Amino acid sequence: MSRLQLTGSMTALITPFANGAVDFDALGRLIDFQLAGGTQAVIPCGTTGESPTLSHDEHDKVIEFTVRRVDGRIPVIAGTGSNATDEALQLTAHARSAGAAACLIVNPYYNKPTQQGMYEHIAAIAKVGLPIVLYNIPGRCGVEMTTETIVRLYNDFEQVVALKEATGNVNNASAVAAACDITILSGDDSMTLPYYSVGGKGVISVAANIIPGLVRQLCDHAAAGRLADATKLHRQLFPIFKGLFVETNPIPIKAACAMAGLCQNELRLPMTPLSEPLRAKLSALLKQYGVKV
Repeated sequence: MSRLQLTGSMTALITPFANGAVDFDALGRLIDFQLAGGTQAVIPCGTTGESPTLSHDEHDKVIEFTVRRVDGRIPVIAGTGSNATDEALQLTAHARSAGAAACLIVNPYYNKPTQQGMYEHIAAIAKVGLPIVLYNIPGRCGVEMTTETIVRLYNDFEQVVALKEATGNVNNASAVAAACDITILSGDDSMTLPYYSVGGKGVISVAANIIPGLVRQLCDHAAAGRLADATKLHRQLFPIFKGLFVETNPIPIKAACAMAGLCQNELRLPMTPLSEPLRAKLSALLKQYGVKV
């Protein structure tokens, strides 16, 4: 089969809650906002979507709803990773049946598998037949997938189509790009332009939840080789990229979306709302980028 091509500005969607339940009305508004803003793919049930606190039933329903709402206009990349391979298999099989275009598979967290364990984990999931975006984020998982393992997986399985690179290390992205043709996507907004400079093709963005048009512009400039324009916009956006991480993601981005009227500022424990001293600063920052709060 030909590998799925994923490029450009992709949004790691928040999961809105209301009174303890998933707020599907708000989720629909968020998805419509992304489509109107030029986002090129959406990712439900990732880290930003508070996936660790979703029940399996909620997880499945969020993916089903997102696929229906998007209605084929852009790819839906379903977060279906787990530290238990059997659970990841079940979630991925459901995402395929629901019509997702691909799945995002985070490195198994907490149990700290070896490189061979990570390889076999992905090998098992590849049997589902859904295109896979590897998600390398050692700061969350406690383990890092090596370049050798990434290349081995890409060469061995046509289902492995992309890498969400969230180590924050341009050398890592460079090493992968030098060793194989896997599509590299930045896992950090502030690293979008640096990764494009070494062969990256896009970003799975947190900031695009609230400024989708600007993140799309950055990707378009970078992809077209307009370095001066891309650099200027990167510098302009850098404060909000960092400002949305003043506390653990997705605390600030959910606060930002709530300030903009897109959802309620409700998270699930152990996530707690943005601390009061930071709310005024975030509100002022959003206004600088044209967000009505």
